Amino acid sequence: MNPEPRRTPVAGWIVWSIRVTVTAHLVSVLAQGVLAGMFITGDVDLLRLHSINGEVASGLATLQFVAAILLWRPGRGAAWPMWLSLLLTLLEGIQHTTGLRRVLDLHIPLSMLIFGIATAMAVWAWGRLERRAEAAPRGGQVERRQETPEGTRA
Repeated sequence: MNPEPRRTPVAGWIVWSIRVTVTAHLVSVLAQGVLAGMFITGDVDLLRLHSINGEVASGLATLQFVAAILLWRPGRGAAWPMWLSLLLTLLEGIQHTTGLRRVLDLHIPLSMLIFGIATAMAVWAWGRLERRAEAAPRGGQVERRQETPEGTRA
């Protein structure tokens, strides 16, 4: 009988690096929506701030990607946050380019996708982050013996 795989928490500094970067990225993404909305209502000066914050969001997505790599490798956590953070980093780059070129047919729906992924990542990051389950120790399995009703080992 194989022992149950153990799941242990990830080191605190890795957990906080993920939480801080994911939360900062989400705040920046939310600010993008506010700045875009205020620009559309007539405050054209906010377009410059929207562009600057787009660069900030891209930088934060890249930092989030680095934190997710730390979670995966030294932290021995799940790999999927790294891949999702890489996707966010790439989407942020496309988003910034489509905004600068005024391709709003792609820019606006892409912002909704980025918002959804960033929100999901933030909800996940503030949960319990654990290491991947560890397998049985190397060098053979531990044999468990069961007692029979007569007191002898089976």
